[in-house]
Amino acid sequence: MIRSFIRHPAVQGGLARLVGLYLALVVRTTRWRLVGAEPALALVAAGQPLILAFWHERLPLMPALFNLARAREPAAAGLRPHVLVSQHRDGRFIGAAVGRFGVEMIYGSSRRGGAGALTALLRTLRRGQPVLITPDGPRGPRRQAAPGVAQVAALSGAPVVPVGASSSAQRRLGSWDRLMLPLPFGRGVVVCGAPITVPRDAAEAALPGIAAALTEACREADRLCGVTDVPDRPARPSRP
Repeated sequence: MIRSFIRHPAVQGGLARLVGLYLALVVRTTRWRLVGAEPALALVAAGQPLILAFWHERLPLMPALFNLARAREPAAAGLRPHVLVSQHRDGRFIGAAVGRFGVEMIYGSSRRGGAGALTALLRTLRRGQPVLITPDGPRGPRRQAAPGVAQVAALSGAPVVPVGASSSAQRRLGSWDRLMLPLPFGRGVVVCGAPITVPRDAAEAALPGIAAALTEACREADRLCGVTDVPDRPARPSRP
């Protein structure tokens, strides 16, 4: 009964609004620092659409990136990032929670709605708008990139900007991705790696480099915040 109550659309909508308000509080009360973003912001100033990629575990910290970019580069103020999220109930919950930060949702994943999502991503990039992708979302495995991010980059010609974020005040959840939940009044860092251009015929070859750059961005953000990363959640023992 409790599970059915929590899953009710009205309850989910109310919870999503609360999460959005909480993240807005965190963004406002955290002392943020943006590191390594100059090459990406130069591309934004030149009108180049970007693919911003980050591991699913850092999703709650990404609203800070929007504010930091808009404050640093005037050309970013008019942009409306589009975030790829799952059509599953969890994805729609995320969409409702982060919608207050001036982003739009593209629903789909490699498991469901993939073709439509790919078309929507390419159309968004052609309009000059940035897109955000979690290559290991929506359900993992943790930090193992699905090919979609490299395929979108290869087909669109838009470079991939690997992003990592961390906070000195945070908790790690026991979810599959060890989700980082930031707390108010901490020190936050958003790290942008060098943009990665993917040749049209080299999507598969580019994927390991993109994954490594995402992990390195997270490690640098953690280092600057004095945070130690956590290991993957132990696998459940198989039943006899």
